[in-house]
Amino acid sequence: MRQTIKPQMQLGEVDISAITFNPKSRDDIPRLLRAFQHIWVTPELRAQVFQALERMIPASRDNGRPGMDLWKILIFGTLRLTINCDYDRLQELANEHGTLRQMLGHGPYCTHSYHIQTLQDNIALFTPEILDEINQIVVNAGHQLGKKKEDRICARADSFVVKTNAHFPTDINLLRDAVRKMIEWAACLSSEQQESLWRQSKYLQDQHKKRFHKARNLKRSTSSNESLREARQHDIETVHAEYVAYSQKLIRKAEITLNLLKARIPGDLRLKELERWIKDADYQCQLIIRRVLNHETIPHSEKVFSLFERHTEWISKGKAGVPVELGLRVCVLQDQFGFTLHHSVMEKQTDDQVTVAIAKGAKQRFPEVSQVSYDRGFWSKENLEKLETFLDRAVLPKKGRWSEQDRKRERHPEFVRAMKKHSAVESDINALEQHGLDRCPDSGIDGYRRYVGLAVLGTNLHRLGSILQKQSSQAVKKAA
Repeated sequence: MRQTIKPQMQLGEVDISAITFNPKSRDDIPRLLRAFQHIWVTPELRAQVFQALERMIPASRDNGRPGMDLWKILIFGTLRLTINCDYDRLQELANEHGTLRQMLGHGPYCTHSYHIQTLQDNIALFTPEILDEINQIVVNAGHQLGKKKEDRICARADSFVVKTNAHFPTDINLLRDAVRKMIEWAACLSSEQQESLWRQSKYLQDQHKKRFHKARNLKRSTSSNESLREARQHDIETVHAEYVAYSQKLIRKAEITLNLLKARIPGDLRLKELERWIKDADYQCQLIIRRVLNHETIPHSEKVFSLFERHTEWISKGKAGVPVELGLRVCVLQDQFGFTLHHSVMEKQTDDQVTVAIAKGAKQRFPEVSQVSYDRGFWSKENLEKLETFLDRAVLPKKGRWSEQDRKRERHPEFVRAMKKHSAVESDINALEQHGLDRCPDSGIDGYRRYVGLAVLGTNLHRLGSILQKQSSQAVKKAA
């Protein structure tokens, strides 16, 4: 059984509308909590947010143990991203931060404490669709506070890389990862069935690790003496061949174990996990043989960049000092008030492939959007034609040489003014990175999408809280 929020207040509990904040505080937490207080005291907003949250409730909502209130899950999920913290700090704040506990509905006599696993499991209930719906409600609330009726929404779009939790990939360390996990799964499952095939699993791990370090530490010679270079290349090939041979020996042993376990425990889903690591290890062995022993150049499409975060892409955006980033591109579309209207996780996509989709998605959510600006990376003639069908002005600069029509379009005063303001999107992206979108620690593509959605929602709530804090300060000055 799960509720949006407990309807009955407890002894000593402070009503959310009566919570006070330090008006001079420059910390992120009071601004986020101000936004939640605004949602709570505005009946229309509260009803809309609660309606979206209730989609997270399981079908058997009237049965079972009481789960964490959905209001609390929303606060915890956005707080984690707003202050860009891990679950250890989130747990400490949940149990010790006075104002936060008041917003959660705990009075001074309440001794309830939160556990890390409880926080992780409940935040994982969010879906990108629910977060997107709540985000629209928050942005509309922000527009009601900071936007004049005659203001049109002029948006700007750009993409950036949100890194995944992956180390720098080489075929030898990916083989090390695959064999390590393969041995762990094989040893665990064999032990459960009282098989002694992997009783020396720790020794096998150590032996494989020694061969990995030996292969990793050998570098190509830069000597001008050709014989020395050839000798070093021979050593490299010998060590890599030994590393691959030992890995293949362990793979064959794991395959024997897998066949044995399939007869013992058919249908066990954990066998698929073991089979997956066997295949990964064998694939990396083949890549090493092709690259080092056969001197082949491995096509980019055949490379793997992470065995744990398989959605990871190798991205080179040409930034100074950042030649390569490991993660996924995220395209964001933000308005002149600092709110993120729409975002898109780009899997195996480039900027020009999401130009129309990101603007159309924002237009569907916020019909007041009349103009969107981009940089040249989003250009294509087809994109411009499609954008002009539903936008008053598409500020899309052309790559390459101008025609007379392009010159007239891009020298229009409105176009020039929009391009001058477009660079503000970099500041907005930096705010997103400060609020968690620098690196995603969550696993899997679903966790990645949820993490990005929470970061966007948390940043918009923080922006809403900043507007409320500014208005409160101005009201105090006028009263004085």
